[in-house]
Amino acid sequence: MNKIDELVEQVHQADAILIGAGSGMSNAAGMDFWYSASPLFIKNMKYYHDKYHFDGVFNGFYTRFHSKEERWAFMLKSLQMILNIPPQKPTYDYLKTLIGDKPFHIVTTNQDALFKKAFLKDKVSEIQGSWDYYQASDTSNDQHLYDSHKMVAELLPKIIDHRLPTDLIPRSKVNGSELVAWARGPKFLEGERYYEEHQKLNKFMAEHRGDKILYLEMGVGRMTPMFIQEPFWEMTKYNKNSFYVNINPKDALVNPAIKDQALLIGDDINEVFKEAANKIKGEEND
Repeated sequence: MNKIDELVEQVHQADAILIGAGSGMSNAAGMDFWYSASPLFIKNMKYYHDKYHFDGVFNGFYTRFHSKEERWAFMLKSLQMILNIPPQKPTYDYLKTLIGDKPFHIVTTNQDALFKKAFLKDKVSEIQGSWDYYQASDTSNDQHLYDSHKMVAELLPKIIDHRLPTDLIPRSKVNGSELVAWARGPKFLEGERYYEEHQKLNKFMAEHRGDKILYLEMGVGRMTPMFIQEPFWEMTKYNKNSFYVNINPKDALVNPAIKDQALLIGDDINEVFKEAANKIKGEEND
């Protein structure tokens, strides 16, 4: 049995599927503007790339701009990309075909909201925040989340010469502090929505306690293994009726303690899902 066949068989055998995804999933779907000067990045960010020479939106977040106004213009342009550019490959559709009608839940450290566009929101736990929202940099008396879509629609047309006018810089309506992305960082707001995201995951696990669960991980890197990968390893270890799959072209790893309950696939995530989806469609047509 090859690895694609084994993946499909594990899906068939599972009572429920817990999907864990990192940034490799977005990259597999063709969203390659995060860490490289890809054509998609250059098309939208040529001015900033030419001036500051950073490759990818992520590196831009850590660039020292000449002014706060210029940095905000960059952030608004980045938000426009993140929120509006659709997946360039049908990776999420392939995943839908793979899991079929099995009960499932998705836990992700990705903040690009792509899973919420592909699946019902109550099936997705964004445990590291989301670019859908901004928050106050001073959360001592402002626990609100601010709608990023509304902010982009209002402010992007007001950028002048690659700068957002100072008086338009978004600030808290409560204490006047500058807004920052609701994404994991030193000022990350672990408020009501943060706990709601975890509660969705906890509810799914409680409903399927004792079931044969397939822990399906893809694209989790070595920066933050503690949020998805290591918990998946632990849950697999203590549930002998479960199985773990790691699909990652760079880091398809597993804890040796569960190697007999694991399948490692070190190939392109999109191609793996495409082949698995085609196999399932073939089975349905037989």
